[in-house]
Amino acid sequence: MLDRSCIEAIDPLLEILDGKWTLPLLLELFVGTRRFGELRRRLHPISPKTLTDRLRVLEEKGIITRTLYPGVPLHVEYELTERGWELQPIFAAMWAWVKENDLNANKKNQL
Repeated sequence: MLDRSCIEAIDPLLEILDGKWTLPLLLELFVGTRRFGELRRRLHPISPKTLTDRLRVLEEKGIITRTLYPGVPLHVEYELTERGWELQPIFAAMWAWVKENDLNANKKNQL
C-alpha cells in the first residue's frame, strides 16, 4: 500500500511530465536523437515557443541533452540522457496497464 511519503516522493516526476506536449515529446526522443525542426514537424501543431519551453525544462531536469553544432547551417540536436532513458519502463508499464484495463475502448464508447 502506498502512503503519503510515496506520493510526495513522486511529485517531482509528475512536475517534469506535466504539460500537454511533454509525453509526446519524450516518446519522439525514445525513437532517437532529433533536431528541433524534426520535433516540430512530428509534433504538429505544437508552437515553437511551447516546444522550446518543454525542451528547456527537460534539459534543466537532466532528462535530455542539447547539442549545438556550429557551422552553416547551424543546428541543434536533442537526445535522452541516461536518466531520460530510465523513464521508458515507466511509460511501458502505464501502456500495459491501459491495455489490460481496456481504457481506450471505454473512451471510444463514451464518444
